[in-house]
Amino acid sequence: MPHLLTTLALLGLGTLAAFAVRALGLPLPFLMGPLLLSGTVAMALPAHLPDGYRFPQWLRLAFIAVIGLMIGAQVTPELFRQIPRLILSLAALTLFVGVAHAFNYAVFRRLGAYDRATAFYAATPGGLFESIAMGEEAGADLARLTLQQFLRVIVVVTTLPLGLSLWLGEPVGSAGGMTLARDAVPWQAIPGIALAGLLGLGLGRVLHLPAKQLTGPMAVAALLSLTGAYPLDIPQWLVNVAQVVVGTALGMRFTGLSRALILRGAGLSLVSVAGMLILAAICAEALHLILGEPFDVLFISFAPGGVTEMALVALSLQANPALVTLHHIWRILVTVLGLTLTRRWLRRFL
Repeated sequence: MPHLLTTLALLGLGTLAAFAVRALGLPLPFLMGPLLLSGTVAMALPAHLPDGYRFPQWLRLAFIAVIGLMIGAQVTPELFRQIPRLILSLAALTLFVGVAHAFNYAVFRRLGAYDRATAFYAATPGGLFESIAMGEEAGADLARLTLQQFLRVIVVVTTLPLGLSLWLGEPVGSAGGMTLARDAVPWQAIPGIALAGLLGLGLGRVLHLPAKQLTGPMAVAALLSLTGAYPLDIPQWLVNVAQVVVGTALGMRFTGLSRALILRGAGLSLVSVAGMLILAAICAEALHLILGEPFDVLFISFAPGGVTEMALVALSLQANPALVTLHHIWRILVTVLGLTLTRRWLRRFL
């Protein structure tokens, strides 16, 4: 019972924090508000949490599936018709993953003085949960590895929309009121959404997809959208609830970490993300000159941040969010595939 009450209290306070962040005009308020609130509780008030408390994993997975359904519903036949001309940008993204990983490894190994395993798995520019799982098996420092991987996403998700807002002179992403969800969705649609989410989670587990809690439901929603069998409309209130749950769960990952460790990790993350964004800008400019695609759309396609917020930023720029999402899923696939194929060799090296 104490654990249930703690979870409800965290979600309630996280919701209030979400509205406060939205009032400030910051991006992705329903994710960032709860994350900041629960992260503060986890770091500053761990003694006030019940013994052995952990945020319910099943609850987090269920609502990550909702976000996956929302993104997958944006996949259309038009997107697939564009794939042949995107081969060059996907190839460039593959190169980006390798170079970014090498750069990050140097940052965490040389500047951070992390051991090889921790530096290597903290350096991956994607596959957050897979990197943490494989790093733990390789003997990495789990606290530092988890911190750096989550900070990568947090720093990109917070700084990139703000930077683009300043550059374009108007808010972008969720700060600009953009959403991939629908407002007028009848309650009768909820069972269908729940069933699609369950099927997606099962598919992701069976096929061992990277980020399976996200990509499995996304694949199911994309298939339903492409075939026209049962196009999904996700209500905005459900997406907001999903972000509050996921943000609260992410913040609780910082339980037990010292302030000094977090500040040091944040400094390393700023260096790492700055390098990756510079590399992303170089790739985007080169592809802009070759393909003629808008620089800003290509830039957010390469930025190693959260899939949802990058898709929302794309929507602000009147670009197809599914196209941007395709690049981010490719980045995750390439990263995880690279880790999987080199796993045996890495055990000897690390």
